[in-house]
Amino acid sequence: MKGSCLCGAIEYAIEGLDMPISHCHCRTCRKAHSAAFATTAGVKREHFRWVKGQERLSTFESSPGKLRHFCSLCGSQLIAERPRQAHVIVRVATLDEDPGVRPQQHIWTSHDVPWLECEGVTAYPEWQPGR
Repeated sequence: MKGSCLCGAIEYAIEGLDMPISHCHCRTCRKAHSAAFATTAGVKREHFRWVKGQERLSTFESSPGKLRHFCSLCGSQLIAERPRQAHVIVRVATLDEDPGVRPQQHIWTSHDVPWLECEGVTAYPEWQPGR
């Protein structure tokens, strides 16, 4: 299975997801992704490889020992890692195909902010009517 950044400069390949998909609501994921939460899954290092554009990667240490790797051109976060762990943390939204499994949990919901409340909010499958 392959994944890539928004501009296509960087590509990676994985053999599959080795850990469950989670929606992480922690403050650093929310800020790093400019989103309500980040959808992630662990992949064993031996099941992950960079295919193209590794020289375009930039890295940010968001907390002690945690490195976030992103495209230096478009800013897409691709993976995070703690170098001593046996796995990397893939940003599931960067996969170019359906991994065939669904999220199993929301984590760090203690960091949620009031504007995340969605109950009763109108939803549209695409743009709202009249737009």
